[in-house]
Amino acid sequence: MVSKHQIAFTEGPVARQLSALTLPMVWAILALMSFNAADTFFVAQLGDEPLAAMSFTFPVAMVLTSVAIGLGAGMSSGIARALGSGESTQACRLATDGVSLSLLISVFIAVLGWFSIEWIFSLLGAGKELLPLIREYMEIWYLGAPGLIAPIVCTATLRANGLSRLQSYIMIGSSLANILLDPILIFGLLGAPRLELAGAALATVIVRAFTLLVSLWIMRRVGILGNPFNRCDLVWQSWKAIFHVGVPATATNVIIPLSSAIVVALVAQYGSSAVAGYGVASRIEMLALICFYALSSIVGPFFGQNQGANKIDRLDEAARVILLFCLSWGLFLALVLWLFSRSIVEQFSQSAEIIQVAVTYLSIVPLSYGAYGLVMSINAAFNGLAKPMPGLLISTSRVLIIYLPLAFLGQWLWELPGLFVGAALANLISAGWGYQWLKRYL
Repeated sequence: MVSKHQIAFTEGPVARQLSALTLPMVWAILALMSFNAADTFFVAQLGDEPLAAMSFTFPVAMVLTSVAIGLGAGMSSGIARALGSGESTQACRLATDGVSLSLLISVFIAVLGWFSIEWIFSLLGAGKELLPLIREYMEIWYLGAPGLIAPIVCTATLRANGLSRLQSYIMIGSSLANILLDPILIFGLLGAPRLELAGAALATVIVRAFTLLVSLWIMRRVGILGNPFNRCDLVWQSWKAIFHVGVPATATNVIIPLSSAIVVALVAQYGSSAVAGYGVASRIEMLALICFYALSSIVGPFFGQNQGANKIDRLDEAARVILLFCLSWGLFLALVLWLFSRSIVEQFSQSAEIIQVAVTYLSIVPLSYGAYGLVMSINAAFNGLAKPMPGLLISTSRVLIIYLPLAFLGQWLWELPGLFVGAALANLISAGWGYQWLKRYL
């Protein structure tokens, strides 16, 4: 049944196919990021402290998301290569066992995270005045961890089968539902209790649970989800195939929020308003990077299917197309944010300190957005080729070897703006290195 629904990435003009597959993902990720921005906007109406508290939770949320993306990358790579080789039954088995694996991992992470809230956020630099607010939010938020990780894995399976349009419908629907539910539970509208920060977390949990059920139903409906009960040795075989790419891909993706956590800890030295400003800038940044997220989500399955079909010439052409798009679109984003960053930030907060930090960030780091987008696609390409270690090495080096020394140097020379200069330079250096590595491999 998989072959009936699967869309091949191995035929047709490369540039046109990449753009056609990416476009539905742009709308889906736009909806998802719009929810994050709306979440920030609603919480900002409660005051600077709730906004700062939620900003501290952002790196932790990204870690869980990165685990989900890593597992999804492992599944997507295996499924795409199986489909490219004509092994549709193996693709279905990988999808089914991968969903079971994601549910088990998400429950474990939720329990572990729930019991370590104060320790983690104290380590990130949250003050005693913010910890009660953070606990109020995260105690509820962790209950929805299975609804965060498993749907991302489910939609990665749809994407590997070329069904990015179906994935976009799921993501758009869940984001719109969250945006509608947020003000009701935060401010107590339509007879609901006023839960404030806890309401933002509860809205997320409710929508995640519904999204998980819908995702599983769609996978079953289109025939890419089989019977989850199978012989233990066969299930373990599927899990090993997923772990081969998924574990390094998870580590690669976790590096991103870990670097964000490092930035939060460094920014926290300048006060909670600085953290809130960084949080606002980060949410705006996620919206700005939508096209890069969308493209990288397609690159892995594209490279996987074409490697499975042994069409290496299409991979070389895809690398050139990706380079041209990332650099040109990145320059456009930098110009737009340089011109309009203050007007955008003022929609989130009227605090002069918060605005100043956010505008400073958005005047410096976007100069490297094209390079950062290229790094995303390079990592996705290596994952699709079942060679996840280069992506892990590039991402790890970007943070530990390149960014941290530059961040400390920048902070010593220029205080807070220097941190942001270090981030931009790290993106540029990593992109040049990663692209040359991919070209040599191909």
